Amino acid sequence: MLDDLRELYQEVILDHGRNPRNLRKPPEANRHAHGHNPMCGDSVVVHATVDDAGVIRDVAFEGRGCAISVASASLMTEVLKGKSQAEAQALFEQFHDMCTKDGTQAGDPDNEELERLQVLAGVREFPMRVKCATLAWHTLNAAMAGGDEVTTE
Repeated sequence: MLDDLRELYQEVILDHGRNPRNLRKPPEANRHAHGHNPMCGDSVVVHATVDDAGVIRDVAFEGRGCAISVASASLMTEVLKGKSQAEAQALFEQFHDMCTKDGTQAGDPDNEELERLQVLAGVREFPMRVKCATLAWHTLNAAMAGGDEVTTE
């Protein structure tokens, strides 16, 4: 059973890595930041359209990187549309914990977004890959805070 689940997770990561969703620059985006992982060369620019109420109306990315980095950015853009900045921050913190802390699971079964991100939790076993999985998220945080660049150094 566990092997089947791992295989499914790998398939999801490969699908998003090969066919990323929201790989574009929205013309109306009003938040942008560039993220770079110098250890492996992953590079991403996150673009977000945030309305006056602080709701993420659109989020997309441009860049290149390993399958985990691209898949994480792709999944991130899918789960954050329609979320407030506070909800996005909370989801990032839960996702980061899931990727870095032993024994941390998706948690609340009603949290569909975090459940979808569970496919990346396996990076916890490979600390060098955590930076790949979290790069887009750190970059989004920088964009939301008005920053223009972030690095995983």
